[in-house]
Amino acid sequence: MLPNIALDQLLLLDIETTPGAPAFERLPAEMQRLWLDKIAKTAPDSENEEEVYAGRAGIFAEFGKIVCITAGFFTLENNTYQLRLKSFYHDDEAVVLSSFLELIDKFYAKYPRFQFAGHNIKEFDIPFICRRSVIHQLSLPQPLQLHGFKPWEVPMLDTLQLWRFGDFKHYISLKLLSAVLGIPSSKDDIDGSMVGKVYWQDHDLERIAAYCQKDVIAVAQLLLRFKRMPLLKDNEYKIIK
Repeated sequence: MLPNIALDQLLLLDIETTPGAPAFERLPAEMQRLWLDKIAKTAPDSENEEEVYAGRAGIFAEFGKIVCITAGFFTLENNTYQLRLKSFYHDDEAVVLSSFLELIDKFYAKYPRFQFAGHNIKEFDIPFICRRSVIHQLSLPQPLQLHGFKPWEVPMLDTLQLWRFGDFKHYISLKLLSAVLGIPSSKDDIDGSMVGKVYWQDHDLERIAAYCQKDVIAVAQLLLRFKRMPLLKDNEYKIIK
């Protein structure tokens, strides 16, 4: 698979999101009303709309925020691919986004035809980044100016979409896809459902960043597997501070 994809022309990414406030009652009154209106249409009648906020607000760009973005890119050294990782995390979401958007500009200047790569980035990560950037009134780099694109023209390599093979109803988690393709997984300290608690209760951004980095490494391994290439060894990826 992917014979025409050059690994060093990819910018891998993953984001970690949390509810925008530590609890429903900490939201402004108008946002409380809007949350109740939104969730009433999707939550089962048996669920408490206020409790649902803690578990689900982080998946909606209107009610969540990004606390970490990890970017990764391949380099070719001594005929062997290696992966470089850089995480942006901060309490101020605008700082996270500005730093990442600046990285996109630099990558675009060097690789004008690059593609974003990740798992479910087409339906979650990229739209979330764009929406939150607009909310903060940040200028979107050219590669994120996606309006007007036909679906097949969007410059994204999404491992979820690759695994679908045209089946638009199918969903598979990054963890399951890695397992079925025989990619060893390290023991996760946390999972996605715990990010809100780790942020708002423990305020452990470095722990969240470490989890985010593991997801980007997993995506890199999937791409290598799809291309039937050797997987990365532990000494073949490096985290840039």
